[in-house]
Amino acid sequence: MTSVRAAPHRAAFPTLGTTAVLLVTDGAALAEGERLLRADLAEVDAAYSRFRDDSEIVRLAAHEGRSAPVSPLLAGALKAALRAAAATDGLVDPTVGQAMIDLGYDRDFALLTPDGVPPAPRPAPGYWRVRLDTETGQVVVPRGVRLDLGSTGKAYAADRAATRIAALGCGVLVSLGGDLATAGPPPEGGWLVGVGDDHRAAAPGDPVVTIRSGALATSSVTQRAWRRGGRAVHHIVDPRTGDLPAPVWRTVSVAARTCVDANAAATAAIVRGDGADAWLDGAGLPARLVGHDGRVVTVGGWRTHA
Repeated sequence: MTSVRAAPHRAAFPTLGTTAVLLVTDGAALAEGERLLRADLAEVDAAYSRFRDDSEIVRLAAHEGRSAPVSPLLAGALKAALRAAAATDGLVDPTVGQAMIDLGYDRDFALLTPDGVPPAPRPAPGYWRVRLDTETGQVVVPRGVRLDLGSTGKAYAADRAATRIAALGCGVLVSLGGDLATAGPPPEGGWLVGVGDDHRAAAPGDPVVTIRSGALATSSVTQRAWRRGGRAVHHIVDPRTGDLPAPVWRTVSVAARTCVDANAAATAAIVRGDGADAWLDGAGLPARLVGHDGRVVTVGGWRTHA
C-alpha cells in the first residue's frame, strides 16, 4: 500500500472502512479542505457502499433488471468502473459482487466472521451486461447481478475529492487507504510517498517515490484477508472464475494519470498473474510488482526516491 511520508499540512480520519489522509500545500485551506473531503466521502458511502442496505447501489437490486434513476455521483462512479473494466479486458469487473459475497466478504471488513462453507465459485456475469445512460441518469442492472465498486470506487472518490479541494487554490493530495490522487501545484520537491504492503505502517526497506502530478495506487492481497472453507482468501477476485486469482503477485503499485486508472491497472495485474509485468510495461505505466516469493519487478520507468 502507499503511505505519505511528507506532510506540509495534514488531516486524517477513519472513513469507508479505511483511513482518509488529506495534505494541502496551504495551511489556510486545510480546515475547508477537510470539510469538503468529509462531505464527499459521506456522499460516496450513501451512493455506493455495498455494506449499507439503504445505499443507492444496493437498492438497485429492487428494480430487478428494470431501468432505474441514479444520482450523478453514482452514475460517474459506474461510468468509471465500466471504463476500467473495458480497459482491463474484464479483469476488473464491477459485476463481481456475488462472488465477493460467496467468499464471505458480505459486510464491513472489521465485522467479518472467519470461515464457513462457500458455494462453488461462478464467473462474474460480465460488465457489458450493465447498461448506463449518463445523459438521462438511468442504469439497467440485470436481475440477480450484484455490483461491487471495490476496485474503482475508492479511487474515483480520491480523484473527485482532490479536484474539488484544489479549487481552493492549493496543491492537494488525497489518500484513501493508500490509494492517492493529487491535484494543483505540488510542494517543492513533490509529494514523497512510501510504497509497501501496508499503507498504515512502513516496513524497513519500503521504497519511497516522488509524485508531482497524477496518482498512485497499490493493490495487495496481504491486508484484507480471512478464512473461508478452510483456506485463506482475500478481497481480489478473478471475474473469469469468481474465485481467487493465481498466487503470483502479492502487491502491485502503479502510477497513472488518475487514481481510477492506477488502481484498475494494479488490481488487473494481480488478477492477470504471469505476464502482468510485461502488460503494464507495454501500457507505459510505471509499476512495482512484488511476488508471493518476495521477488520485486519494476517496469515502465518506475523510480524510487534517491
